[in-house]
Amino acid sequence: MNAKYRVLWTSLFVIALFAGLSVTQAQTGAKADVVTAISNLENDAVKADLAGDPTFYQRVLAEDWTRGDSDGTYYTKAELLKLMADTKNFRTNSEKLSELKVRVYGNTAVATYKDTYDILIRGEHRAHTIIATDVFVKMGQRMEAGRESRVRGEVAAYSELRPRMPKP
Repeated sequence: MNAKYRVLWTSLFVIALFAGLSVTQAQTGAKADVVTAISNLENDAVKADLAGDPTFYQRVLAEDWTRGDSDGTYYTKAELLKLMADTKNFRTNSEKLSELKVRVYGNTAVATYKDTYDILIRGEHRAHTIIATDVFVKMGQRMEAGRESRVRGEVAAYSELRPRMPKP
């Protein structure tokens, strides 16, 4: 191979290397933006809980959102909003998230964390620390919460991605 071809192949290699690095940096920056946005959403949810603000959930939850509660009950978005409207029997006295970690997979993100709360739900007092998993799917230009799974204890939680089937 003569010197002209070596220079050509070396130049092409260097160009490809820098192009690949640029794409990786752009993806890493986009992931960091998603992690920040979802971290903010999770913390804003705590603020909404403490304020008893159902408009936050009306805005961010997907229409087919479901939540598996720590007592084994599944709630839809409509059921949650109805519960929150009954301020006599539903309120959050305290809530704190810890160990929040957001993982991004393309247009889907998974947030895992511990949630320590003291609430009144359906007139029943509950105070627990649970492990929670929330799944977010990018719909257009925004992320929507698709499914939550909440368990008490040190058991791994599992959530399906935006289920299109009836709740279990």
